Amino acid sequence: MPDKNNNSRAVFFVSNSTGITVETLGRSLLYQFSSTQFESHSLRFIDTTDKAKEAVNTINNLASETGSRPIILSTLVKPELRDILSTVNGLYLDIFDTFISPIEHEIGSEAKLGMGRAHGIIDDDYYTDRMDAVNYSLKTDDGVGAKEYSQADVILTGASRTGKTPTSLYLAMHYGLKAANYPIVDEEIDSYSLPASLKDYKDKVFGLVVTPERLQSIRTKRRPDSQYATLSQCQYEIRQTEAMFQQENIPYFDVSSMSIEEVSSNIMNMMKISSRTFLP
Repeated sequence: MPDKNNNSRAVFFVSNSTGITVETLGRSLLYQFSSTQFESHSLRFIDTTDKAKEAVNTINNLASETGSRPIILSTLVKPELRDILSTVNGLYLDIFDTFISPIEHEIGSEAKLGMGRAHGIIDDDYYTDRMDAVNYSLKTDDGVGAKEYSQADVILTGASRTGKTPTSLYLAMHYGLKAANYPIVDEEIDSYSLPASLKDYKDKVFGLVVTPERLQSIRTKRRPDSQYATLSQCQYEIRQTEAMFQQENIPYFDVSSMSIEEVSSNIMNMMKISSRTFLP
């Protein structure tokens, strides 16, 4: 539990479904308050009055224990459940109330709130495009499936453990982009030129780097006490891959202090790539 005397605030993400929407938006908002530590709690599948009342009790009990008002962000759909949650002892922010009403006013049409609509799963094309892109990213992960690169929207490359796989999957899942990734291995790192598999697709290639210290930290968790994880090896690989990117005029940036959302957005902006998925 948060300590009354520290600078931590409890945040509850409340949803009648998976909570993906409210957590994504909520965390983006909370990232703006870097001087405050937030302790997050997710209350998912709150879809009955009993569950809504139980959620209120859970939140109120924590407020009493910590002496601090929690922040509650909610995407509950049913009005009766929203009414119950609004009685909570904390800062209650209803995402739908905040955004839906102004949109209704602007377009002159009333929203038909419903379970599942937040993620577009009800739209077959939207869902299929994303799943196709995810399958493509998995099939071309870690340098596998280079023969499929002609279909790629972007090919991420860089030293091992610089965030290529998660970024590829994020681009696929959220934007329907076919994102492949190719690790620069030892035998390629001294050439200062693109590996043969990438040469024909240079206009699709994007580089990722991190600081050597960050790379060492990541690799140590994966392979402790190995040459692979030494600071000198990490310094060498980052120096060599950056030199390669500069020599080949490959766009790249340092992702050490960036969220995966920021990394993906910057890649799309720099490569002038648009999302292949559209809301139904």
